[in-house]
Formats: sequence, structure tokens, C-alpha cells
Amino acid sequence: MSSDLIKMNCEILATCSALGYLEGDNYHKETDCLESVKDLIRYLRHEDDSRDVRRQLGASQILQNDLLPLIVQFRQDKTLFDACIRLMVNLTQPAVLCFGKVPDDPVFTHHFMEVTSHLQAYKEAFASERVFGILSETLYNFLQLDWEQRQEEDNLLIERILLLVRNILHVPADPCEEKKVDDDASIHDKVLWAIHMSGFDDLVKFLASAQSEQQWSMHVLEIISLMFRDQTAELLVSAGHSRSAEEKQRDLQELEALRQKENAEKRSRTLQRGTRHSRFGGCFVVQGLKAIGDKDVIYHRRLHKFKSYTHDEGKAVRRVPKRNQRASECKEQRRSALNVRLFLREFCVDFLENCYNRLMYLVKENLIREQSQQHDETYYLWALSFFMAFNRGNNFRADLVSETMSIRAFHFIERNITNYYEMLLTDRKEATSWSRRMHLALKAYQELLLTVNEMDRSHDEGIRQSSNVLKSNIFYMMEFREIFLTLLRKYDETKQPGTYLKDLVETTHLFLRMLERFCKGRKNLVVQRKRVKRKKSHNRKKQSVAETSPEALAETWKIVEEELRLSESLTGSIIPFDATSKIPLEEQRIEAMVRVQDALLAHTGPEALALLRAARSVWPDGNVFGSPDVEPEEELELLKEILHANLPRSTAETLVEEEDDGIEFEEEELESIQVSETEFNFKDFIKKFANPSIVRPYILMLRTYSKNTPHTNHCVVRMLHRLAVDLKMDALLFQLSVFHLFNKILSDPAAEAYKELVTFAKFVVNRFFSVAAQNNKAFVELLFWKNVGAVREMTEGYSKDGCVRASERNGKKPAWSEEEEEELRKLYMEHRDSDVETLLPLLSNSSRTRRQVVTQLVRMGLVDNAKELKKQKKGTGIVLWTEDQEEELQMLFEEFKDSEDVLGNIMKKLTAKRSRARVVDKLLSMGLVSERRELYKRRRRRAPGKSSGAGMEEFLSGLKQDDSVDGHYDDEEDDDESGDSEEDEEQERENSQNVGKRSQSSHVRVAGRADVGAIVNSLVQEGMSGPLMWIQNCLNKTANDREDDGLSQPVPLVPLAEENEEAMENKTFLKLLGKLGMRAPANEQESFWRISEKMSPLQLRSAAAALTPGEGKAESSEELDGSNGPAEGAGDERGASGEQRAQALRALLLARKRKNPTKDSGVPASVFFFTEQNKLDSSTTVNMDVDAGADSDGEDISAPVKRRRKMVLIDDEEEEED
Repeated sequence: MSSDLIKMNCEILATCSALGYLEGDNYHKETDCLESVKDLIRYLRHEDDSRDVRRQLGASQILQNDLLPLIVQFRQDKTLFDACIRLMVNLTQPAVLCFGKVPDDPVFTHHFMEVTSHLQAYKEAFASERVFGILSETLYNFLQLDWEQRQEEDNLLIERILLLVRNILHVPADPCEEKKVDDDASIHDKVLWAIHMSGFDDLVKFLASAQSEQQWSMHVLEIISLMFRDQTAELLVSAGHSRSAEEKQRDLQELEALRQKENAEKRSRTLQRGTRHSRFGGCFVVQGLKAIGDKDVIYHRRLHKFKSYTHDEGKAVRRVPKRNQRASECKEQRRSALNVRLFLREFCVDFLENCYNRLMYLVKENLIREQSQQHDETYYLWALSFFMAFNRGNNFRADLVSETMSIRAFHFIERNITNYYEMLLTDRKEATSWSRRMHLALKAYQELLLTVNEMDRSHDEGIRQSSNVLKSNIFYMMEFREIFLTLLRKYDETKQPGTYLKDLVETTHLFLRMLERFCKGRKNLVVQRKRVKRKKSHNRKKQSVAETSPEALAETWKIVEEELRLSESLTGSIIPFDATSKIPLEEQRIEAMVRVQDALLAHTGPEALALLRAARSVWPDGNVFGSPDVEPEEELELLKEILHANLPRSTAETLVEEEDDGIEFEEEELESIQVSETEFNFKDFIKKFANPSIVRPYILMLRTYSKNTPHTNHCVVRMLHRLAVDLKMDALLFQLSVFHLFNKILSDPAAEAYKELVTFAKFVVNRFFSVAAQNNKAFVELLFWKNVGAVREMTEGYSKDGCVRASERNGKKPAWSEEEEEELRKLYMEHRDSDVETLLPLLSNSSRTRRQVVTQLVRMGLVDNAKELKKQKKGTGIVLWTEDQEEELQMLFEEFKDSEDVLGNIMKKLTAKRSRARVVDKLLSMGLVSERRELYKRRRRRAPGKSSGAGMEEFLSGLKQDDSVDGHYDDEEDDDESGDSEEDEEQERENSQNVGKRSQSSHVRVAGRADVGAIVNSLVQEGMSGPLMWIQNCLNKTANDREDDGLSQPVPLVPLAEENEEAMENKTFLKLLGKLGMRAPANEQESFWRISEKMSPLQLRSAAAALTPGEGKAESSEELDGSNGPAEGAGDERGASGEQRAQALRALLLARKRKNPTKDSGVPASVFFFTEQNKLDSSTTVNMDVDAGADSDGEDISAPVKRRRKMVLIDDEEEEED
């Protein structure tokens, strides 16, 4: 032992000696008693992981010899009393809390057991009426004080007393030391009796019922649950009462069964005994039974023991791995002394009448608001199940438990059961604890159902109506109906004990009985039904688009036009946009136009017209969907143009509604749940139990039939009877292990006590032999558990050529013939390294879906699981990067960071092929780029004036390519990007050759750009001149710094003034910052907007000049115009020629539209006006003031266009060319 430990132990001993000494029944304290108690508290605060201080204090019996006598004799010394209570609360805390968990290390396990033994000694010392009398008197005096008169120290002392009592009651019993039988007083009973005699139980009831003491509700519930730890509600109800006739009859039946079993065993032993004694047992050769070699087995025992002969005799029992061992059962309940049970019974009666509803309400509120500690809901679940069971057995009154008789209680328990099961799977180290909590929640759910069933049998009409309301809500909700299906299907005997399965079987039986009775009295029962919407990526099946040939469109328009002219009413309340979509509202106008075209193709003219008018009200700018004062005839022409237009259609993934099948596919993702109502059929609900995973738990429960109660055996047999007789699926039980169990039941000497089991076993065996007479493969089928399809094949015949398989007689899934199966087997063997999609076009039956092919492959045994054939996700699947790969990526980035297509070049040169998303994420994580937009492809600039005069076709073609510009780095993008880059370059070459077309990226940017000058003027009117000047100064200062240093770093905009902080919360101000090229906070680690490092000093000064209220100076605009052109000398000339060319083309096109609005046009004329109004003459983002009011009214559009002074906008997606 180290010197430090010896020194510490000496100090502890000296401190304990300084407390005082006990002489007889009197305790003499020393002068330093209070300081010594405080020193001990300090020592406990600094003890090590082995809890050495706690163990030494327990060994010295300081609590029994010093602390308890101190609080008994010196209770008037408030300071000393408070310090002693603090020390005892620390000493008596549970060993699990001290060590965190039950230790695995042998040394720490020994320390854990030592601390537990000290706690048991403390509990025995507390079994004193005198000690609890002092605690009760002190607590009573504090509770007499009003809330205003109590000090903070008083509330702390009240809480410590409650914690001390809680800790004492929590100490586990030592069965080796006590060895008490039923009706004998244990140490726990002695403590309970001391609590009762001191009146502490009355104080607990007062705390539970008093409105002013609701803060102690959780402490009170913990103490009550620990008081009734070893009790059952049935034992307390029967305490002090003579046994009823039903109980006597049940005991007689149990005794009769035991007597019959004993007599049968005596008779079997008598028959086995020989008529005369023989020292020679005999030696026999068993013909047909081979030994280890080729010879027959030689048997050296008597013949009457040959039935139990097995080759396993004499072999060592194979050790079962710990992970496969059955879960240990909880400890059995014991019966306390009669006087303790009587006192607890009276406590339950008073608690139900005065405290239960209020306390459970307070505890539930604390749990919902998360004002309690972790796992405190277990006390709530225990109290619900215990006191409701007591109320049900002791003159049932529904009003006493009204707080917990609600749908909220059912929902709370169902949610906790689901949570406990999820934690049972994830937290494997604490699986036992989660299993116990799950069992507790199941008991609470069972008690709720039993109480509802008891209410249904009440003589009060109001209570029966309340019961019907509860049952209709329970049976309506899908979660409450199918929770038992889930629990049975997920039962795991290695984690959940047999008592849990027993309660689950009995609760399921009760629920089905209540549901069956409820359905019999009603013809139509409507319940909730939920369908899962799954997102499926269809590679082969494309969405069928209506025929769009000119003849078909002309015929369609005739029908729609006639319908519109005859129709008098339109479809109302049509919303042309999706408010929940992530797509901005302005970008959804294209989809709205597609919806109008779809409605026209579907021959629903009124709906198309209503949708057009609704879209016009949402997007009035530019008259895309017509002007507000458009005439009916013009609307018809507009609809006709939309019908004939070649609009871009998105290839979005379709949502397919399905119900869960037996095979799950990994490529399906849960999208949403659709709730509907349907008529309930009880027989269809029972069919869901016809599953091997549900039958197995019942067979496990039946294995312990001799130990089960008659009610448990009845529940098991009733469920199997529903499946075998009611559903005629007795073949579900045609399994070898089931027949072995039936043989054990039929050969049991006490079989007369299990008449129901014997009858059912005989029925199933007889049915099997009748099936075996017709199906010679029935004996082989005994080796396997069977689903519904295999059951029907076994009983009705297997599939043959030209016949429909029994499991596929619904007409939805065509059967597979032997030729098709052979074809599928051959194709799979040839292409087993390929995807399933490669097999589909090679099949002779082209109507086969991927799901049908995968299901058939699993059924034929070619693959073990459908997950093996899941679709490969796009991308290489490589996640980890090696150091060499990171260095290669960094070198490639340094090489191509100044190129136009940084990412494309990196993808071409990268050795380990990865998806774009993986490369982008890695570049971000390595800090090579700060945001994704830095990797966007840089578009080549055009000379001013080259892209003016574009028509409607160019506008629509630009719309088609929006997704390709905005979604460069989708996570599901293909790895091979070389083809995409080549297509982009080819597209750029085509755009450069076509003078009338603009580049794709320029068109998208211009289409969504706002007027900076208007925003600046509106902000000035709102009184934000100061913040605008602040931003202007920051931009100019940053431009000067970048010119001097030659470095570009992101500069945060930190608002120090109050008006600047308010401006940074203004949406319009933030919108202006985005237009100027500022960067918003990229993640939660950034708090301020930043000036982008990509902006050059010239761009910064131009952005600062744009913040000046009113019109900007023409000189600065022209200077910037010349600097942004590809050749500075030719900038003005090209600008002038471009402007003249734009005006000429605009006048020509508008004149043609006024002459013939629908000729040579693929989209409505209003779309053209919208396009022309927002066109820019060059990529330098100069806004031209075009008359947007030109329409069919015949205004003079050829008038000279007034040129607005140029205002520069900084595009944050484009870098300046070198």
C-alpha cells in the first residue's frame, strides 16, 4: 500500500475519532464534531475510482455508531443535523451511481460488492422507528411553514431527507443473509414498518396531494415505487381477506394436476421395474443403428431404458455462447409479512382516493417538458400499471384513475415502447436494462387494456360509453392495432426474458378478444390506414408523354377549344406553385406553364384556363401568362401557343405508392406517409399473424407449458387455433420442432390437466397426415418454417406449366413457367457480375419488372437476399482518401486553379476515379476552396451587343438548361464527366457562331437580376444612408488594401454601430449585399457577411459607386464598360454597333408579332415580350430601358429607345478574366 493511501487512511481514522463516542445509548460528541463531519464530506468528494473512502467509512460503521446517534440526540443543533444528513445522503447513494455501472474488472467488482454490503448494513441500521421518527418530525416542522416563510436551506434539507429515504429503500436485499420465506419479515419489511409507525407514509401522501408541494412529485413517486418493490397488486388486494371460491377452485386444480403427474410417474417406474432381480443387465445388438464404425450399436443396459438412448450420451455438453444464451428472468416476487401487507393496502386505498390523479398529472407534465432526469418515465409506467391493477381488483372505480385513462396515455406508452426497442438494438451493452424498461412499458399497456375491458363490464352507462369511445380511438389508430405484430415479430429470446413473452402473449390475446367483440356489434368499422410513399428511380420505365405530333395536337386543340367555348364555369382554387418546394417561386413559373400544357393534353380545358389565370396573378411581371386586361380570344390564342410550344420537362423521379412487401429494396427511400381510411375486416387483420416470425414466439411459450398458468396456455392455443382453424392455415404448424413439442405433450403423464393442448395437438397431427396422403413432399416440408405462399402450395399443389401459383392468384403477378425459370437461370449465370437491369431486356417476357425478377431469383435460390442485388449507387463508392491521393488532388488543383473549368480538368487527370461530389467535398475539407461556387465553370465573355435580339426559341432553350447550370454538383452525378465538358465546349462553340443567341449562364443570371439602383433608393428612403455609406467605405478600403498588398482574402463585415446591426437584419439590405457580390456566412462557424476574395479592386470600386443614391456617373460606367470588354480599344465601337443592332432586331420582331402573333413562334407572344424586356445588350450587365408596355394595343414601339445610364452589378458566380 502506498504512503499516500496510508496517510489518507490515518486522516480518515483521526477524523472519525474526532466525532465523539457512544457510551451505552448516549452519544458524547467532541468539540470538533461539526468540522469533522464537514471534513468527511470533503474526503468523499475527492475519493478515487475504487471508492476507497466510502469503503473505509463503511468498514468503520460510522453511520451506525456515530451519525445516527448524532441526529437522534442532537436534532436541535440545526447545523450539525444538516451536515449529518448531507453525509448520510452521500454514503447511502446506490453503488451503481458510485461506479457508473456494474464493473467488469474483477478488482472493481470486488469493490462494488463491498460497497453493496456496506449499504445493506446501513439499511438494517435504519430499520428503527426512532430514526424515522426524527426524520418525520423534522420534515413535518418544515412542511408546517408557509411557502413565504421557508428559507432556501429549509428546502434543501427537505430534499435531502427525501433523498436519504429513497437511498435506503433502494438498497437491494441480500438473499444469502436473509433467507426469509413468505409471510416472514425481511429487512425491507422492517424499514417499511418503521416508516409506517413513524408517520412518514402520511407525510408522503401529503406531499403527493398538496398543491404547494408539487416540486417534490418525482421524489415522492420514487419513494412510493421503492416501497412497493417486492409487492404485487393481487397480493395486496387479497391481504386480510379470506380466499374466494374461485381461488380455492384454482388451487384444487393445480393440486390435482400435480397428483396426477406424480401417480403417472409412479406407474411408469413400476412398469419399468423387472419381475426379478438380475445383476446382469443384459447385452443387446441394435440392428439398423450404426455405431461410430460400420457395425451395429451394442446396448449394455436394460431394454426399458432404450427409449431414452441417444448417441450424445457421455459427450461433454456443448457450451452455449454468451450472446446466444437466453435472457435471465427477473427475480420472483415474495410475500411480505401480513401486517406490512395490510398497511400497504391501506396506503394504496388512500393514495388512489386522494393523490393518484394529481401526482400522475404532475409527473406526466415534468416528463413531457423534460424537467426530470433520465429514465424517470419508468417510475411513471410502474405506478400506472401497479395502482390501476390494484384499483381493478379492489372494487373498481373508474374515476380514481381517470388521469391515466386517455388516448394520450396510450400514445405515451406506445412511443416509449418504440424508443426502448430502438435503444435495445443500438445500445447492446445495456440491452438488459432496455429490455426491462420495455417490459415495464408493455405491462402498463396491458393494464390500460384491462382497465378499458373492466369499464366495458361496468353497470354505469356513462362508463360503458367512455369505454366505447376509448376502444373506437384505440382500434382506429394503426399504431395501436399493429404494435403487437411488431413486438411479436421482433422478439429476441437472447435479450428479452420469458416473462416478457408471457405478458406479450396475454396482452395480444386480450386485445384481439376486445377487437373481435367490438367488431361483432358493428357492420362497418372504419379505421386508419397508412401507405408509404417511396421514391424509386426508374431507369427503364419513362413517364409516358402524350403524343405530340402536329396532327394529334391539332385534334387536341379542337376538342379543348370546343370545351372552353361551351364551358361556363372554371375550376376554382387552383394554386399554380408549390409553397413547400425548395425551388424559388420565380423559378416555378416554367413548371406552371408545363402544367398548363399537361392540362391541355389531357383535354381538360377549363382547368388549363383556370391555371393560366392563377399563374398570371402570381407572376404578373413581363406578361408571361398574358396581360391583366387580356381578351378571351387572346387567351385562347395564348393557350394554343402553349399547347404547340416545346416546353422543357424535368426528369424528376416519380413517387410510387406501395404497401410494404416481403422483400425490401435498398434503393427505395422513405419519402412520406399517406394516411387514409378504410373499412376494417377482422379476419384480414388476423391474416397478418400468419407469419413464421410470429408463430415462433408462441411455440417458444408453449415449450414451458408445464410451468405456464392455464390462462397463458389458453392464450397460446387460442392464437394457434385462429391460424389453423379460422384461417385454415394449419400447415403453418407443420414443422419438426412443433411436432416434437406435440409429442412431448401427448406423452406427458399429466396430459389430462392440459386437455385443450392435447386436443389441438391431435387436430394438427391428423391434418398433417391427411395432407401427407396427397403430397408426398410433406415430410420434407417438416424441416422448414413456411410462409403463406408455401402453405398454400403445400396444401393446394405446387405450380405447374400453364397454372397460376397459389401465392400469385390475385392476378397481379404472372407466374413463372419452367422455361422462363430456366431462361432466367441461364441469363443470371452468364451475367452474374452485372446488374439486374442488364437481364431485363434479354428476357423473352418483356413485361417482367425488376422487383419480379429479384423476387424470382431469391425464390430460386440463386441469391440469398434481395439486398445482394440492390442497385449500385452512382459513384465509385470510394470514401477514404489516401495521403498520395490527397497530394495528387492538391497538385492538380494548383495546376488548374486558373483554368476555366477547374473541376473538369481535375476529374480528367485524377487517377482514382471519383464522383464530382466526392472531389468537391474533399477540396472543401482540405481548405483549397472556401465554397462550391469557386469550382463552377467560368463562361467565356461575349463582346457587347452580340447577344441582343434573341427570340422565343432561345428563351425556351435557355430554360431547358437551367438545371445543368444550377446543379453542377449534385450528389448523384455520374463519375464520367469528360463527356459533359466536351458537350459544354461544343455548346459554347455553337453559341459563339449564332449571333442571335446568348450564352446559357448569362441568360440565367440576367433572368433573375434585380435593379440595384431601385434597391439603393428604397433603402435611402427607409433611412439607411449610414449603413450604405459604411458598406461603401468598406469596399473602397478593401480595394485600396488589395492594390497595395496584392493579396485577396475574405474581409468580414463587422457591424459595430447600432444602425449597422439593424441593417444587417434587414432582408432588403442583405439582398443588396448579395447582388454586390458579398458572401453570406457559409456555416454555423461564421457569423458575419464577407467581401469575396474573388472581387478585384476595380469591381470593388464599381460596387461602391453603385451604392450612391440616384443615377450613377456615366463616366465611371463607361470606364468599367471598356475595362470589361475583351479588347479595350474596340469597346465603344462594339457597344454602339451592338446597341443599333439590338434596336433594329427588336423593332423587326415586334412588328412581326403585331402583324402575325402566332406565326413561327413556339411560345406565347407574351413570353417574347417578357424575354425582350429583360434582355441585356452585353455580358457587362448593362440594363436597357425597353418599353415593357408594348402589347397588342398597337402602341408605337419603333420610337427611339431612351438609354438609361449604366449600373454595374457584380456577379458572385463569375471571376474576372486575366
